[in-house]
Amino acid sequence: MTSQEQLSETGWRALAPEAGTMTVLAGGVLVQALTIFLTTSLMPSAVAEIGGQSLYAWATTAYVIASVVAATMISRVLGRLRAIASYLLGFGLFILGSLLCAVAPVMQVLLIGRAIQGLGGGLLAGLAFTMICRALPEHLWGRGTALVSAMFGVGTLVGPALGGLLAQLGAWRLAFVIAAALAAGLAVLAPRVLPQTERATTSDPLPLLSLTLLVAGVAALSIASIVDGDVWVAVLLIAAAVLLVVFIVVDRAARGKVLPDATYAAKSPLPWIYLTICIAVTAVVVEAFTPLFGQQMSGLPPLAAGFLGATISAGWSFTGLVSVNARSARARRIMVLGGLTLVALGLLLSTAIQSVASGDLAVAGWAIALVVAGAGIGMAFPHLSVAVMSSTDDEGDAAKAAAGIPTTNLIAQALGAATAGVLVNAGLPSIDQAAINLFAGLGILALIGVGAALVTVRTARGLRAEPLGGPAGRETSPSVETRSAIP
Repeated sequence: MTSQEQLSETGWRALAPEAGTMTVLAGGVLVQALTIFLTTSLMPSAVAEIGGQSLYAWATTAYVIASVVAATMISRVLGRLRAIASYLLGFGLFILGSLLCAVAPVMQVLLIGRAIQGLGGGLLAGLAFTMICRALPEHLWGRGTALVSAMFGVGTLVGPALGGLLAQLGAWRLAFVIAAALAAGLAVLAPRVLPQTERATTSDPLPLLSLTLLVAGVAALSIASIVDGDVWVAVLLIAAAVLLVVFIVVDRAARGKVLPDATYAAKSPLPWIYLTICIAVTAVVVEAFTPLFGQQMSGLPPLAAGFLGATISAGWSFTGLVSVNARSARARRIMVLGGLTLVALGLLLSTAIQSVASGDLAVAGWAIALVVAGAGIGMAFPHLSVAVMSSTDDEGDAAKAAAGIPTTNLIAQALGAATAGVLVNAGLPSIDQAAINLFAGLGILALIGVGAALVTVRTARGLRAEPLGGPAGRETSPSVETRSAIP
């Protein structure tokens, strides 16, 4: 097949030559996503055996904070170790953390294991998005991103079911062994299929102050979602907001930055793209509460309630794999703007359903509305990710920008969890009012996301130019550099 024919190939078969690479990239994200939801299901059983009830919530907090730290270091890790060694480091940390969790005699040891797991998982998630723009030709970025993103949905569906089964069998430790074994298999495959990238020479210092502020902000958000008392929640939310604003100010002025330089350039579209991604992904935090609503309002059994909680991820995964068929610039802009509109519509529709219905009818309505919201994320996310990768011609900045995608996701989840916790707690003890607060609050936030999407589609060059290998099979976007797998 000639290079021109390869550009013209737009179906999923175009990824076939990259099957090995995509297996490692998608597999790395899968083990990271699977572990998040697997551990949530296992923690009650773990606490019953090893104690540490007061530290329960820190199992998630430690993982998220460590993942944020790792995700912000992707470009530096790749610059020093190159692709294969970077992946082996990520898998190695993940395996070490998983095995430490599996043998933990007390909660404190399990938390150390979770932090090490988070470092590995953050590396794997960040490397996946970064390697898409390094290892794949540009006309495959959308499909690569869609496939990798779909793994979050797979983790949401499989994690709770597998975790619940193993917990019921009294084998919660085995879950961490399974996660380690899966990562080990991918680690063996990685050197055989990944392209080797050159080391990047950089004199930028480590952004310790920026990173500290970011981690402190995320930690404050995470803690705000688990503390009791409205005053403490308000204090932590304000502290988090201040820390994140200071982070942006400090990072912008720093020589060594967490975010790419292009983020702070005049008229750069990157802040708007990141904001749009952040708001879209925030809707996923609904999944933490809908199982509770389903059980208490409709008497759903735990398994059915768990699948109700996965409706947004199911819609995201399926639609994300389909939306990449949008090839023209106009179609991609419609996907982004229409996707954010569907997110808002699904959440506000859930609010309306809860206001006029109850019990089984309300739960059935939620399932449909939340699939719609998830479909909106799936429509927009692949094209927003490609817009990030296409935001600069500099490969180093493009890699750093791509690594910012999972960082943005993690920050969005922490921010969303804290906000959702405040909204739900404000409605309790009425579970009906708690549901209305949650759906309405996140729906209003999604409307703000529609505004951010409007700015994004007008400014992001990745959504303005025709893709490589466009409808006529010719290169219609010569201004956007195609990055080779091996520099």
